[in-house]
Amino acid sequence: MLKFVLLIVVVLVLLWLLRGKRRSVAPPPGPARESGGSRPVVACAQCGVHLPRDEALPGRGGVFCGEAHRAEYERSHPAA
Repeated sequence: MLKFVLLIVVVLVLLWLLRGKRRSVAPPPGPARESGGSRPVVACAQCGVHLPRDEALPGRGGVFCGEAHRAEYERSHPAA
């Protein structure tokens, strides 16, 4: 019986030590840290949705979140 209790205590100590080591390992950096921080954000001139500047489509009257919004904006705001 004493050997059984000793075995349980040894297993619990090992589990406790292993769990402590797992917690001390730093988590991997997220995608924002890998890309070098935050990216500049702009708003779509048609709907106001915010998106990264490098993903925005330039057009007459500003930048847009997609081709459909650029075409809709340019249709509703004819060039002078």
